[in-house]
Amino acid sequence: MGLFGKLFEKKECDICGGEIGLLGNRKLEDGNLCKDCAKKLSYWFDDRRHSTVEEIRAQLAYREENQKKVNEFNVTRTLGRNTLVVLDEDKRQFMVVRTGNMRAENPDVIDYSQVTGCDLDIDEDRHEEMRQLDDGREVSYNPPRYSWSYDFYVTIRVNHPYFDDMRFKLNGSNVEIEPANFGRGTFGAQFNPRNHPDFREYEEMGKEIKQALTQIRQETRESAAAANAPKRPVICPLCGATTLPDANGCCEYCGGPVGA
Repeated sequence: MGLFGKLFEKKECDICGGEIGLLGNRKLEDGNLCKDCAKKLSYWFDDRRHSTVEEIRAQLAYREENQKKVNEFNVTRTLGRNTLVVLDEDKRQFMVVRTGNMRAENPDVIDYSQVTGCDLDIDEDRHEEMRQLDDGREVSYNPPRYSWSYDFYVTIRVNHPYFDDMRFKLNGSNVEIEPANFGRGTFGAQFNPRNHPDFREYEEMGKEIKQALTQIRQETRESAAAANAPKRPVICPLCGATTLPDANGCCEYCGGPVGA
């Protein structure tokens, strides 16, 4: 079969068995994946072409279990505006939600213990404003005038079997800042675009997310360290015995509460 024939050869999805259309194939390392099955994979997963059919099947099984966790997720705190970081503080879990329909999106439910770090990155683009002379030439203002454009990104690093990080933009569209919109007499060097209310709003939003997840990581590490710390003997106030409290903080001899 020639190259032209192979292009139009019908393929079958190795996951669901359905026929794959002309432009619907998503190549795997050892097979084919239809676009409908591909949509069920984690949004943060980016190694599909190097994954085997069995690895994709395993991930789709995980995604089905994840859907159950999403359905049981109780949002107790919300951070962000467009893309949201939502927390279930009782279950010690969070999700990054990109759409308005959380259950249809099926965002990955992440345990606090899986967080390894969080960063806020700010991309800046500065553009010099020019004035046009009568002959059509463009020259700089004196002093020069600039406009700025910003994008704010949060990267959450996680210990997860299918991805290492979750990077998303806080602002829906570019944050545009022009000195003329910030007040009179601010075209000179004293104008700092990072003091603009729009910039500071998104910067604070990113810092809040970073602080929350950094605190979560620290508290989880401290909790794990405390759980693994060797227990010290105490004197039971009920029976007077020297005892090592059990998992419930009770005396190993009389069963009375002695604390940790």
